[in-house]
Amino acid sequence: MDRSLRQRPRPHDAAAPRLAALAALLADETRASFCLALLDGRAWTAGELARYASVAPSTASEHLGRLVAGGLLAQERQGRHRYVRLADERAAHLVEELASHAAPDAPERPRSLRAASISSALARGRTCYDHLAGRLGIRITEAMTVRGLLRQDTGFALTEAGLEWFAALGIPLDRSARRPLARGCLDWTERRPHLAGAALCAHVLAVGWCERVGSGRAVRATPAGVGALSDLLDIAPGSLDDHA
Repeated sequence: MDRSLRQRPRPHDAAAPRLAALAALLADETRASFCLALLDGRAWTAGELARYASVAPSTASEHLGRLVAGGLLAQERQGRHRYVRLADERAAHLVEELASHAAPDAPERPRSLRAASISSALARGRTCYDHLAGRLGIRITEAMTVRGLLRQDTGFALTEAGLEWFAALGIPLDRSARRPLARGCLDWTERRPHLAGAALCAHVLAVGWCERVGSGRAVRATPAGVGALSDLLDIAPGSLDDHA
């Protein structure tokens, strides 16, 4: 090979070091576990995350410091406690997207009954930061599309009928926000896009149509929610059942 070619400096992309640093943040299993837990959209204490990941508080604190410094997490203090959460919707979307790519085609067999129960609950329904995911989220997304409330042919967008539907339910939509009203998010368990709609998720939780299961991300439709979503979106009640 010509020596002049070997010595020629390679083009350098200024974004490469930042991309490498970001990838390094999620290259540790404990830090990745923290980010996945925080996809429930809530703030956790360092102690809660330490117990969740089965690591020492000092270890958790060190990892959280790196995630905050790297911009993936934000923190706030209340008294003696430090609370952390995902920095914003962009950070949450990044984590969920990476999780969807990392999920194997054939899921690993859970190592314990508790792990199997958690995995099953997350697959049925969960929050993905501030919107609904899992089979629950997919069925709502599909029903809204069939009813003509949502379009997926040219990217996710609410139709005029969809905007009227939200207004009729009294669900406020912030049209002045930089975030789009509707966006598709690849569901890592269903391998299909669900609606990334924060307003809808907030509403179903606020009015009791859905409830959280335990302290994690899992959610399920309540009997009132099964009836309401069945009436509003023509979803078969059985498909919204917790054991469906």
